[in-house]
Amino acid sequence: MTNLSFKHDHNILGSHGTHSNERLSCPGCPADPSEAGYTLVALLALMTILALFAMAIAPSLQQQAEREREKEAIFRGEQVAEAIRDYYRYRVALNRVTGDQALPSSMDQLLEGLPIPGGAKTRQILRATAAHDPLTIEGEWRFIHPRTEALVNFQQSVMAYAGTVLPPPRDTQMAQLQVFAVPQITSVLNLGSTPKSTDSSSVGDDSSGPFVGVASRSRRSSVLTFYGIENHDEWIFTPLFRGP
Repeated sequence: MTNLSFKHDHNILGSHGTHSNERLSCPGCPADPSEAGYTLVALLALMTILALFAMAIAPSLQQQAEREREKEAIFRGEQVAEAIRDYYRYRVALNRVTGDQALPSSMDQLLEGLPIPGGAKTRQILRATAAHDPLTIEGEWRFIHPRTEALVNFQQSVMAYAGTVLPPPRDTQMAQLQVFAVPQITSVLNLGSTPKSTDSSSVGDDSSGPFVGVASRSRRSSVLTFYGIENHDEWIFTPLFRGP
């Protein structure tokens, strides 16, 4: 009886000892349970640092993205201005008309292009992508009509930026259009003679009618400056006020 009892106890102890060794040698299991807590704390600290880093660089990334959109807006707006110039010159030469009658009244007229003399084809003067404003979701340019406050305000900004008289127009047609479209301020010294509106975006933004330029409908402050202007809706892209 004694031997049986001893063997039975020995087997029990041996069995328990084996299970204990298997638990301690388990792959991936920490030797000390407190190590799991340290690992969790380290992971949380790393995640916090990454979150703070992301928060720090987010404004910079947003500003860079806005900068690229503004560069694209200026690029497209200048293309629209050149298309208006080509359209106006063509209408003046073809129909001998000036002023409102020679200006485009819709973006489609610029997209359709100009007829090539002696043929049925047309010459493209505006790319389809340039007809859309990248600074707004809708992508529709705001039309700037002749003799509006928005155009006068932009003329003042150009003169203040240049610090002198307006750049001479590059050709006779543009000189005539400049006189027709906007009151002439001969030098920067008398800029105060025409008060600048505080809300130029509300003037001359109809969707139809003869227009001499385009502007964004975005009212945000800009990252870049255009002739010293720091608001999107005050950037006007027009063939006026340009030198040779």
